[in-house]
Amino acid sequence: MVNKKSIIALCTSRIYDPQIHGFIQTLNEKLKQKNSALLVFTINADIYWDETTYHAETYVYDIIPYDEIDCLILMDEKLKSHTLANRIIRRSKENRVLVIVIDGKYEGTISLNFDYQKGFELILRHMIEHHHARRPHMMAGLRGNPFSEERIELFKKVLAENGIAYDDSMLSYGDFWADPTREATRKLLKRKTLPDAVICANDIMAMNVSAVLQEAGVRVPEDVMVSGFDGYEQIFFSTPKISSVSCDSDLMAEAAGDMALRLINGDPAEDKAILPRLIPNESCGCPAMIWQAQQLLSSFNNSFYRHQEDVRILYDITTSMETSQTPWEMASHIHHHKTKNLVVVVDRNCFSTDRNYFLAREKELAPKDLHMINDADYAEEMRSFHVPMPASAFYDPRVNDKESVLSGNYRHRIIELLDIGYPLIFNTLDYMDRPFGFACYHFRDYAITDYSRSASITNAISMGIGSFVNMQYQRFLLKQMDEMYKHDSLTGLFNRFGFHNAFDREVTREENHGKPVTLIMSDLDGLKRINDTFGHADGDKAIAAVARALKDACPPEALSVRFGGDELFSVIFGDCDPESIIQDINRRLSEFNDSSRLPFRVSTSCGACTSILDSGFDFKNALKLADEKMYIIKNARRK
Repeated sequence: MVNKKSIIALCTSRIYDPQIHGFIQTLNEKLKQKNSALLVFTINADIYWDETTYHAETYVYDIIPYDEIDCLILMDEKLKSHTLANRIIRRSKENRVLVIVIDGKYEGTISLNFDYQKGFELILRHMIEHHHARRPHMMAGLRGNPFSEERIELFKKVLAENGIAYDDSMLSYGDFWADPTREATRKLLKRKTLPDAVICANDIMAMNVSAVLQEAGVRVPEDVMVSGFDGYEQIFFSTPKISSVSCDSDLMAEAAGDMALRLINGDPAEDKAILPRLIPNESCGCPAMIWQAQQLLSSFNNSFYRHQEDVRILYDITTSMETSQTPWEMASHIHHHKTKNLVVVVDRNCFSTDRNYFLAREKELAPKDLHMINDADYAEEMRSFHVPMPASAFYDPRVNDKESVLSGNYRHRIIELLDIGYPLIFNTLDYMDRPFGFACYHFRDYAITDYSRSASITNAISMGIGSFVNMQYQRFLLKQMDEMYKHDSLTGLFNRFGFHNAFDREVTREENHGKPVTLIMSDLDGLKRINDTFGHADGDKAIAAVARALKDACPPEALSVRFGGDELFSVIFGDCDPESIIQDINRRLSEFNDSSRLPFRVSTSCGACTSILDSGFDFKNALKLADEKMYIIKNARRK
């Protein structure tokens, strides 16, 4: 319980599917009557029972606040992964959270299922007994899938009860999806005798069977009847409309809400099965059943036309984010009227510039440090990147003790949103198959267009942040390469190329004109003797020591360069005391000698020349004068 509200977590996928959308609406209305809030944790793509591949989107189920929720509802058939379901259930059990599983059965949970056997038997008997199909064919799902295998056995059972002998030629596999179904139907069309009915294990396969048959000139239902299963809204817009069985999401949502509230109150609850509803329609020869088709069509049309606008706007948002120069500027571009009702939370480690967050190995990354970078309701307060806000504005270490949607500096904001009366919807932000945060949508209505848009917004923001991080790292690498290209590797001073570029920039700056410019030439004493006696490695140490002393003694903005060998000099724009600088160089070298433990002492001879930076300034002549003064000192030392 949070803020005196019971919290129910729903784990599902594809909330833009009309069935899931309707389920969420009915469930939330049921729960809020009893002062309960619904948190929806969803992915936007099907896993298709692939237990071998890691899907970054599933990170959204890792940030469920298991220690604060009161009940969890898991839609097993929507997640389509036993591995994932077991992961969620295990975390729930560790925190003593009661779990309701819809369309699945797991130990230690309560199951709430449609009676798929009786439901599929309804459509089988309708096709075979009501419409008298004598050459029926079954389009099954995935081989080995329990739902598909169960429906195959029911097909055989109803055939036997109606005196129709079964053989394997009466079975094809469409894998529950379009392309495999189309291929299987084309193979059927090559037979001498077509079946008089194709009974499909789901609606997607039924719509594709019907389409392929009609493309080949086969009439549906006059030549071949077709049926599906699930009751997807799309069946009312196909030609002909598909006969099916509806697994009514409203009935399931009502039952799930009742069961969740009973469990929260401590009342006993047990497994329950709900009978689906038969939908006879045109594809089997029955009269057309519309069933709210006009309302759905209006919704789909509205969604389609908005989608055209959304694509361009979200592209522009992504582009603006990825080409930003700072994290603050990047975050500011998230705000748009298309991204209202949104909170964005990311791992702030991804903005570290010295490594690529998405290319680093997982074990090289620090634990996620989630914090809010955008809140649509307070966008103006958060978006000013011209004056970057302090880190404390988005970071409160007192509450950043766990990795969940009720942690970090955003905890108080999420709790505040529990009072709006609508579900909070959570998506994973991921890029290059690595999760780095989450998006929280807090819509103030149940418009399916908003639910549909959430997937596109999540993708656009993920791409924007991920590309920004990549661009940021590329700029870091380019800067490193530029530094390597412009600087001498031994001393860190400018090389000839780097110095000339920097010098040309400085002499063209208007504020430097008419000011003094000083050259200080430094030449290591006895370099040949050091190389010949102690080796070139020690000679390099001596050069590096003189370079460091020269650079540190000069003002920070001075241009210090190694022209080659032990030829070092600095150029200083503006007033300075060259004699004082030379004394400081000698002092620093004396300190170096006292601590270096080298078998020789390092010293340098320096000469300085000061001129005025004007149209008559001759750099080569100034360098020559400084060099001459330096040699006067060096020759004096030799004597």
